[in-house]
Amino acid sequence: MPNLSKLAAALLFGAMISLPAAAAEKAKSGGGTAAFATVNGTAISQTVANAFLAEQQAQGAPDSPELKNAVKEELIRRELLVQEAKKLGLDKKPEIAAQADLARQAIYIRAYVQDYVKKHPIGDEQAKAAYERMKSQFGNTEYKVRHILVEKEDDAKTIIVNLKKGAKFEELAKQSKDPGSRDKGGDLGWSSTASYVKPFGDAVAALPKGKYTETPVKTDFGYHVILVEDSRPFNPPAFEQVKPQILQRLQQEQLQKYVADLRSKAKVD
Repeated sequence: MPNLSKLAAALLFGAMISLPAAAAEKAKSGGGTAAFATVNGTAISQTVANAFLAEQQAQGAPDSPELKNAVKEELIRRELLVQEAKKLGLDKKPEIAAQADLARQAIYIRAYVQDYVKKHPIGDEQAKAAYERMKSQFGNTEYKVRHILVEKEDDAKTIIVNLKKGAKFEELAKQSKDPGSRDKGGDLGWSSTASYVKPFGDAVAALPKGKYTETPVKTDFGYHVILVEDSRPFNPPAFEQVKPQILQRLQQEQLQKYVADLRSKAKVD
């Protein structure tokens, strides 16, 4: 079953995670700071080295003389390659300059988003309230579901006719347009109805165990034939178990709202 997502939200939320390796490319001259190394007369600043070291440590590398030596060699190799690229005039090519601008823009955005999240933390009370809302939305039942997704309603009707003639759901699912479940006989596993888009979830809730929909179910993805294999009581995970995910989601929603507000106030020609 395809998941609904927004590209802008994904990009912004990704910005909350970490500053990219491109940060090490931000400056090659000291800018008033001591030189970490000099390559053919060009200084690599201590600031750049510190940023690169911090990034490696954030990824789990232990602080050690070996790491510092490895970082130094890597920055030297990078500077040598940059110098060679400039000799070829690659830095003057519009498409290369555009890529550099995009990388620089991404660094600024990530730094700003990290600062915003730090200054606008999500409290426990907000997280607990979201948890309670989530529990009410998910209800107290979960279902083991299979489905077959096709583009045309007539194709879905044909599948239903074949099921009535005794065809196996798992075999018919091989023609499904959903790559995530097609090779598993249409199996979507156990989920509550809130995990699905509304028409799909409503159809699941209305089906008795062991029954399939006798009319196609239309969603934005196409037409579905849905089989409910089983159901069982749903016991939601404890708050502390899902708290990190809830906090992340609330941070993402807060950031999306903030960016939408900026967009609404911006003068765009």
